[in-house]
Amino acid sequence: MKSRPNIRNRYVLIADILLVVVSVLGSYVLRLELGAAFSFYLPSAYWMICTALIIKPLIYYYFRLYQRMWIYASVQELKLILAAVTTASVFLSVVMVSFFNLSLFTGFPRSVLIIDWLISVLLVGGLRFTIRLLSESMSQQAGLSAIGKTKRAVIIGAGDAGALVVRELQKNPQINLVPIGFLDDNSAKFKQQIHGIQVIGRLKDLAKVLDNHRVDEVIIAIPSAPGKVIRLVTDVCRLKAVHFRTMPGIYELLGGTVNVNRLREVDITDLLRREPTRIMDEQIGKTISGKVVLVTGAGGSIGSELCRQIARWGPAELILLGHGENSIFEAYLELQDRFPTLPIRPVIADVRDKERLDRIFSNSHPQVVFHAAAHKHVPLMEANVEEAVTNNVEGTRNLVQVAVEYEVERLVMISTDKAIRPANVMGASKRLAEMTVVDAAERYGRDFCVVRFGNVLGSRGSVVPLFKRQIARGGPVTITHPDMKRYFMTIPEAVYLVLQAASMGEGGETYVLNMGEQVRILDLAEDLIRLSGLEPGRDIEIVFTGIRPGEKISEDLWDGGNIFARTLHPDIYQLDGNEDMRGGNLKKSIDEIIRLAREGDHRAVLGMMDDVILGASVCSQPPPELISID
Repeated sequence: MKSRPNIRNRYVLIADILLVVVSVLGSYVLRLELGAAFSFYLPSAYWMICTALIIKPLIYYYFRLYQRMWIYASVQELKLILAAVTTASVFLSVVMVSFFNLSLFTGFPRSVLIIDWLISVLLVGGLRFTIRLLSESMSQQAGLSAIGKTKRAVIIGAGDAGALVVRELQKNPQINLVPIGFLDDNSAKFKQQIHGIQVIGRLKDLAKVLDNHRVDEVIIAIPSAPGKVIRLVTDVCRLKAVHFRTMPGIYELLGGTVNVNRLREVDITDLLRREPTRIMDEQIGKTISGKVVLVTGAGGSIGSELCRQIARWGPAELILLGHGENSIFEAYLELQDRFPTLPIRPVIADVRDKERLDRIFSNSHPQVVFHAAAHKHVPLMEANVEEAVTNNVEGTRNLVQVAVEYEVERLVMISTDKAIRPANVMGASKRLAEMTVVDAAERYGRDFCVVRFGNVLGSRGSVVPLFKRQIARGGPVTITHPDMKRYFMTIPEAVYLVLQAASMGEGGETYVLNMGEQVRILDLAEDLIRLSGLEPGRDIEIVFTGIRPGEKISEDLWDGGNIFARTLHPDIYQLDGNEDMRGGNLKKSIDEIIRLAREGDHRAVLGMMDDVILGASVCSQPPPELISID
């Protein structure tokens, strides 16, 4: 296949020199015609040609007309050409009038300067846009030569993203995709054309379009499409056995440029995403910019994304605190590469070591702390009660005490929906950690708060990586119950909202993030199996291991008796009416739970958790099944 012509700019310069002569002579001919007057004024034409040959190429060079890829010429380049030609004509006019006043030639029709400007615009612009037309013509011919293996595509969405997809497909025939039409629910666009491709129907017409046209692929070009739109398209495509792709999601586009090469197979996150989260930049900037920020659990999936987003706001220093040296080192290298001017300090420490925390805070004096360090794997914590208590509960208490002692301005603890009426050790330990943070905020008048959300797609230990491993092995995919539901959100979305909540806290709040609708784990598993090119039940078996005592069919984000209030951010709610234990009673209870955990009396720990936490039913848990998803 032929590539696009690469016309070097030195050839464009040579062509411009020839066009200067043509333009000047042409302006004289148009003004005077070929007669006695033309001969009389010809000496001034020679002077004008010589002057223009010096001035115009220099001005064009100054305007970088010889440093452009003219095969991609656009309206911006047209503006540049107008500016360059006009500037050159102004300089040329000044010099020619000066020469005439010095009597270097006898006659000079000044109107030729205007005519020369018009001709120059046409010739200089025409030359460059001819290069682009030749390029596109050669690309189309190359595409026609491979027409036998070219696939036909329907584009879902006739907006900016859809127009970009069509334009890139037309310019890059090597992709072997020819757009045949758009589908869009905006009736004003029906039968309109974008880059020569017509809007042929609405989204609901997809099945009919696939039946009536030869379509090899469907491209979903709506980066912010809600899950129901993605699901509608993918369901129809699966029914009709047509391949489908999607544009990258909104969070993948931040800081980047979309092109057809970034089209990818539909990922499970595409089927779950909601309307993009709105960010109030000004509030977050005031909270983080110019502050010393410390993130615990900075090597984890949530912690590392927190660090990436925090770094964008220009803190005075970013401290990465974590227990795993490899993950902290990897996070440190990535952040240093992306933010070379930002002071970043990796710190290996365990939040259970209060003396170590004390030395870190004494040396660094962080002003803002994000607490993301936690054991979060539910079945593993059922088998390791002491670790859940010492890390999640005692570690949080150590961090809060040190933060109070060193007058940290703001502390945000990241919690989970499993802390509501907890039925497992992990959820109960996180609820006790929440109680510790809120109690300290109220007792000491500090801006400490809790942010609670559900499962995060793509995080380590989440369902998608486990399902993928099970599918890669040929199955089965294990789920506890066919009706099991959970809240889901993407890592970047969760982190954006954590930062937003941090900017609003005044002390003692528990914030709940809008997680959308709960998703059936079974639906998620079936979608992932299909997206792997397989069929549930036929190629990959789904096994239900049975719901366990104390497990919930669905999760809650707040207790039934709580009242939630709206905040300034539409996707964040604040819980009121919290009746958790406080003060001295809370301290005694946590002291006892930690003591029992260290002594290995796990049954007593579970019993105390049920006594201290409203609605808890931790004691009912049987031995864990580590690979079943709950």
